[in-house]
Amino acid sequence: MKKYMVIEHFGEGKLEAVYERFHSKGRMLPDGLHFIESWLSDDGLRCFQLMETATPSLFVEWEKHWSDLARFEIVELRERPAANQ
Repeated sequence: MKKYMVIEHFGEGKLEAVYERFHSKGRMLPDGLHFIESWLSDDGLRCFQLMETATPSLFVEWEKHWSDLARFEIVELRERPAANQ
């Protein structure tokens, strides 16, 4: 499976609605898209989520649940190269 950094940019004035939906419905991830960890920016306007999947098209399905509240950057990650010794 490949790892992805998902950067959620919350719409202006939408943060409260994001948390309300999250607390009532969870992440709403489709089967095959796995959450690993998340971090929130200091200003609270962005969330960085580390996820993994073998089927990147699942992000489209997941985004439909949140696209009214946030926009997304999805970055495929590579493994860290081995350090030269």
